[in-house]
Amino acid sequence: MAVCARLCGVGPARGCRRRGAAREQRRGAADSEPDTDTDPEEAGGGGVTEDDEAAERIEGGRPLPPSIEACPAGRAPLSLLELPPELLVQIFGSLPGTDLPSLARVCTTFRRILRTDTIWRRRCREEYGVCENLRKLEITGVSCQDVYAKLLHRYRHILGLWQPDIGPYGGLLNVVVDGLFIIGWMYLPPHDPHVDDPMRFKPLFRIHLMERKCATVECMYGHKGPHNGHIQIVKKDEFSTKCNQTDHHRMSGGRQEEFRTWLREEWGRTLEDIFHEHMQELILMKFIYTSQYDNCLTYRRIYLPPSSPEDLIQPGLFKGTYGSHGLEIVMLSFHGKKAKGTKITGDPNIPAGQQTVEIDLAHPLQLPDIENLRDFSELSRIVLEVQEQVRREEQEREQRQEEKEHCQQAASQPASPLGGEGAEGEETAAGAEGTTQDKAPASQPFVLPMGVISRNEDYPRTCRVCFYGTGLIAGHGFTSPERTPGVFVLFDDDRFGFIWLELKSFSLYSRIKVSFQNAQAPSREAFDEMLKNIQPLAT
Repeated sequence: MAVCARLCGVGPARGCRRRGAAREQRRGAADSEPDTDTDPEEAGGGGVTEDDEAAERIEGGRPLPPSIEACPAGRAPLSLLELPPELLVQIFGSLPGTDLPSLARVCTTFRRILRTDTIWRRRCREEYGVCENLRKLEITGVSCQDVYAKLLHRYRHILGLWQPDIGPYGGLLNVVVDGLFIIGWMYLPPHDPHVDDPMRFKPLFRIHLMERKCATVECMYGHKGPHNGHIQIVKKDEFSTKCNQTDHHRMSGGRQEEFRTWLREEWGRTLEDIFHEHMQELILMKFIYTSQYDNCLTYRRIYLPPSSPEDLIQPGLFKGTYGSHGLEIVMLSFHGKKAKGTKITGDPNIPAGQQTVEIDLAHPLQLPDIENLRDFSELSRIVLEVQEQVRREEQEREQRQEEKEHCQQAASQPASPLGGEGAEGEETAAGAEGTTQDKAPASQPFVLPMGVISRNEDYPRTCRVCFYGTGLIAGHGFTSPERTPGVFVLFDDDRFGFIWLELKSFSLYSRIKVSFQNAQAPSREAFDEMLKNIQPLAT
């Protein structure tokens, strides 16, 4: 702003105005009047009727009064104020919308030009992807600046991915700009067990600008259309929604009709179609628990995992099978020699936010031939041998660390042989990992051992590589949690599986192929912090 002030002859550099008395007379005292408003909503607001006429001339290309005309022909402009207004509109329109309020403080001429709708139409399109014909807003009396300041800019902090606080169940909310609306879409896995089907989604709320005063928040929950709602931004990376007309959520047939409707939407079937008694209990429990919120929820931001060229596959969100609990959403992320699967949606046994699987990328598994692979005891023997190897390596690392600390305390300098040995061991492990992956065939036959239960029998019959891993199991209410050995099976870039040895079950995961906007973590540290924060919330 100081640079603009010096160019225009106003603000902190008022002394430079003495250089051109003639220019001062042409500009007029009104143009040198600073403004202190910094809100985007007011960047071009205020002013008198003369300012309104000037703004209309800029928008329509009509000549302007002498006070803001371009400089005389044959002389280079000495300040921005002597540039043609049409050029200033182009310059101002290329700046971020958050910088325009500061620009409006320079002088009333800049403030007058910033009332041009062309500037704000461009900011809406380039910053928020609004591709609608914003000229239609003139019918309702809403300007593009109103859309930017009162809708897009005001609610920009809720755009992106969020996890609702619904006890152990969690969820995935994607808040996006959709035309002239901001809509919160709840993403739901496909009906069990069709893990390869696309995601389903339904709107929970929407925000739009009905008039110039303020944006309107509407609850979309239920089957009676939009109704009055409220959104409160609690703090950074957290907001809450509230429905002010929960009677719109009720159905004429009472709770039974609401349950039947929910069951068709959630599971794609009726209760009579589900013969497993335990599964019926889990479904009824989820309905009772989730329906009590009435769309009055608190959301916490989640990020997509960052990627690197060394990752086994592209990290991201996957949908996976979890037995009687149905399909759940899992986030796969890579952390050096480890890969983690974190639940975004969960169940009463393993809640959302918990680390459902952990893959040890330093310990690949060589599966037996296809005939021996059918023997569960043979696969179990291989996995348990690797588990014992991992346990010994961890003990050795702990022992070396204790010896190293002891030597550091006994001597003035650390013992270099121990440090060298540790570094060499890590290098060897990393080299072994790289060698194993390089030598792994493009694909190898795969079949589930006899006795292993799978909700989806349509799993791939070839795989790329397998790794030792552990899976988290627990009793109802997340009681007595423990990590048990298992096998991570990579099928292709978009599908992987996990064999739970103790449960004798198989989970198949398929990538969620949706391009989520405003969901990238600002840094690796921010992503790791997010992972730590969602676990205590769910537990």
